[in-house]
Amino acid sequence: MTAKPVIHFDVEESLGKYGSLVTTIKCHGRLISENVKEIRELVRPLIQAGRRRIVIDCSDLQSLDSSGLGALVSLKVSAINKGLVKLELVNLSPRVSDLLKLSRLTELFAS
Repeated sequence: MTAKPVIHFDVEESLGKYGSLVTTIKCHGRLISENVKEIRELVRPLIQAGRRRIVIDCSDLQSLDSSGLGALVSLKVSAINKGLVKLELVNLSPRVSDLLKLSRLTELFAS
């Protein structure tokens, strides 16, 4: 019997306002220390490519540990430093939203 993956992603690209590229990444499962490498490897090249909006959809994100939160913060900071890249989190569960508030990171992801 094969173990079920802890997390997987659906990626969709579309054109946003004014013809800008929007990449939506829908997270399914748990973003935890054992798999943060996967989201980093998925999102970093998008940030490096520049001139895009990256949307991380957390509607099916069941849980997030400190390593998962750290990965999201690191990616957000990379996007800010790159410029012309906007990374945002959408459809936060109450649990993930509370974690962002508790760690005082709500404002970082609001911009």
